[in-house]
Amino acid sequence: MIDRLDDILYPPIEPYETGELIVGDGNRIHWEISGNPEGKPVVFLHGGPGGGTSPWHRRFFDPERYKIVLFDQRGCGKSTPHASDPAADLRFNTTWHLVADIELLRRNLGITQWQVFGGSWGSALALAYAQTHPDAVSEIVLRGIFTLRRHELEWFYEGGAGAVYPDLWEDFIAPIPVLERSRLIEAYHRRLTDPDPAVHIPAGVAWSKWEASTLTLLPDPSLVDQMTDAAQATAFARIENHYFMHGGWFEEGQLIAGVGAIRHIPAVIVQGRFDMCTPPMTAWDLHRAWPEAEFVMVPDAAHAASEPGIAAALRAATDRFASRGSEPVVAQPVSVEDSHDPALVE
Repeated sequence: MIDRLDDILYPPIEPYETGELIVGDGNRIHWEISGNPEGKPVVFLHGGPGGGTSPWHRRFFDPERYKIVLFDQRGCGKSTPHASDPAADLRFNTTWHLVADIELLRRNLGITQWQVFGGSWGSALALAYAQTHPDAVSEIVLRGIFTLRRHELEWFYEGGAGAVYPDLWEDFIAPIPVLERSRLIEAYHRRLTDPDPAVHIPAGVAWSKWEASTLTLLPDPSLVDQMTDAAQATAFARIENHYFMHGGWFEEGQLIAGVGAIRHIPAVIVQGRFDMCTPPMTAWDLHRAWPEAEFVMVPDAAHAASEPGIAAALRAATDRFASRGSEPVVAQPVSVEDSHDPALVE
């Protein structure tokens, strides 16, 4: 699928600076910068949670006009400790720790404001970050909207999407005994946290294969192969499941209810019509709450940013925002109280 993007996205580039940021609790996050050092800053928030960044993620942005910041969130990619290690402690890997990490990275890089670009889980994290730090955000680009409401999680992990993909669903539930299948997220949690590799690795692979197999409108075997590598699949599944067990540490419906804090920020919402992972219902709810944001429904796409229609819409958004002036966005009062203190997490 990535090969098909050469006529849509910018050519591959390499970072001109990389580093590690100590964020506390024994965690270090890996970051990189590419593009124009004097360009418009943008931060890319990857999906999952636990998906990590890839070199092709730099290609959504004009390298002549953007200063492109990518980083791997806690526990995945090149960040350490890696969640594939059974001893990795996920207690300090929460949405609000990641929000604090993004802000710490911005300050350490000396950036006043940046565009926030996030898809799938990255859209939830982008909304959480922007609602917490609206003064730091110049524009927002979102794709495949996911806010971790209970019915969103139940749709994909408790049987809804299985009605569309019954063959793939059988593979997903195979590691779970019949008597435990009424609460699959919890059943997977027990296996993914089991220290025995004979238990947690097959569970991690099955969890990740289910997601990889449903990301695109047409099957993409290379994506499935990439996401079912044992170490990556285990880390990905552990982090996702950990977040889903806790509802992302959000109040139910919090991210959509909180858009009043960011409605003044220019934004684009891109959604695939046939997205099985994060169905259009959530993007539509966000659109209705945030009518100022441009809404793009891609008619022939599912979830993945690598699908041509979605990639083209995302590039169009970043191209347009690249031409915006650099005057700071002045934030209005935040309408959602931030009562989530990472220090209080279990």
